[in-house]
Amino acid sequence: MNIPVSAVIITFNEAENIVRCLQSLQNVVAEIIVLDANSEDNTVELARQCGAYVFQEKWIGYAQNKNIANAKARYDWIFSIDADEVLTEELAKSLKNWQPQHDRVYAVNRLTGLAGQWVYHSGWHPDWKVRLFNRQKVHWQGDFVHETLHIPADFGVQKLHGLLHHYSYKNDADHWQRIEKYAALSAQELYKKGKKTNLIQLSISPIARFIRTYFIKKGILDGRIGWKISCRNAYLVYRKYRILQRLTKNDIRK
Repeated sequence: MNIPVSAVIITFNEAENIVRCLQSLQNVVAEIIVLDANSEDNTVELARQCGAYVFQEKWIGYAQNKNIANAKARYDWIFSIDADEVLTEELAKSLKNWQPQHDRVYAVNRLTGLAGQWVYHSGWHPDWKVRLFNRQKVHWQGDFVHETLHIPADFGVQKLHGLLHHYSYKNDADHWQRIEKYAALSAQELYKKGKKTNLIQLSISPIARFIRTYFIKKGILDGRIGWKISCRNAYLVYRKYRILQRLTKNDIRK
């Protein structure tokens, strides 16, 4: 890697994951920046022990905190990674051999696990995410849960070889907890945009999501875990619109 790259991570209570993530980055990037949102566990201590530069800031949102973290890096080329993600050897090799082009961003293919099992379909994989970019031209945007990268329209996206392993859900309980969180955040995002829901959408959208996940996205090929994900995706959509319905009803009562 001729051009130095800063790996950037935002954290909150990631002691269980952070060491595995940081170890996969060592000898691959020029520096590691961790922006911690005042964790209550020993995330900060573990990150420093692994050689990361650690800063602490209050939590103001995914996109906002990621942009703050990017600004603290010494180098313009940023590799954005989450604490529960790990470079595979092939991806690490791709990053070491990477040669930047000024009008491109670079995507990696993420493979997510659920309760110790990798999920190869169900809309979870392939899962290409732009993670390597120049901060002078690209930045994070968005509120609540759906942060995205603002990329110039004339930029191309180049795919890097190798997988990014995503140790997202420890078990079924963790998955359900995350579903409730994302449903609430998504509902708030829709509410902020002035969106409303109705009985038809509340009834049809979850069914449509199940069909999309299980059949169109080939969740059926993931066996029992594909069935679980499909049902839970449907429930997430139902909960999102139920929460949105409650938020809008509260407005009417006011």
